[in-house]
Amino acid sequence: MTPRPRLVVLDGSTMGQDISWQGLASQGELTVFDRTEPALVLTRAAGADVLLTNKTVLDAATIEALPDLKAVLVLATGYNVVDINAAARRRIPVCNVPGYSPPSVAQHVFAVVLELFSHTSRHARAVAEGRWSAQPDFCFWDAPVVELAGKTFGVVGFGAIGSRVAELAHAFGMNVLVHVPRPKPAPAYQPFAFCGLDELFASADVVSLHCPLTAENENLVDARLLKLMKPTACLVNTARGPLVDEAALALALSSGRLGAAALDVVRHEPIRPDNPLLTAPNCLITPHVAWASLEARTRLMAGVAANLEAFLAGAPQNVVNTVS
Repeated sequence: MTPRPRLVVLDGSTMGQDISWQGLASQGELTVFDRTEPALVLTRAAGADVLLTNKTVLDAATIEALPDLKAVLVLATGYNVVDINAAARRRIPVCNVPGYSPPSVAQHVFAVVLELFSHTSRHARAVAEGRWSAQPDFCFWDAPVVELAGKTFGVVGFGAIGSRVAELAHAFGMNVLVHVPRPKPAPAYQPFAFCGLDELFASADVVSLHCPLTAENENLVDARLLKLMKPTACLVNTARGPLVDEAALALALSSGRLGAAALDVVRHEPIRPDNPLLTAPNCLITPHVAWASLEARTRLMAGVAANLEAFLAGAPQNVVNTVS
């Protein structure tokens, strides 16, 4: 009788308490740790055939020190927490789950864009404070309410999430500009155009980041690019925190060179108390929650279970490294 594979989840708490692990448990001997500090990774991973991680780092030294390890399944689309080259040298496939989050992330992007352009919560708070009751007129506003229709929406990256965000921007009547490093087919709707990064930042009323983090694009949004943006524009980042130079963004907001920013990700998560963006004006920060709808997490778990099934059948899928 073939022994069941040993499966170890290093940071199950990132998936929430309302998700079932049955799709994995039915395929092997499953151990789920809520979270794992770096000093405990080797101890908890020892003897595992398959390691599962969301944000717990698996660096080269860790991978080399786990002789029984046969596969790494990432509980996410992004896989920068795993040294995929070290895994490849050991012929260990690293598998991610693409495509589970576009509806949720795109919805979040427009939730924050609408907040920044309509100031809904600010005006609702004013009503709760009694300020509307004290007005002599039938309405009042203390922040400008701005239409999205006719404005320009810039998307950096045009994968599943970026393309969905662009579709929603079009549905709001916005002009869509997209920057991608390599040519891609254009959608059927208009107005739409691919353009250079500088042109996008200079032209857009909203810039939304939807590209993966790589060694080449860390601090992509730096002081130079921020200076190109309109003083009324806003920057949205639901991708990865290190894409943005946070000190430069805080300065741009504080000096009035940039209208607003909405960030669901920051360089160090959870956010550190000394992050300059916490005190920057017109900066809306949410706790890396854009991906986290129950619907998206359910799709993610189904994708992880399917990746495990494919690996155990000898035909790994969604492999992000080259395993010869």
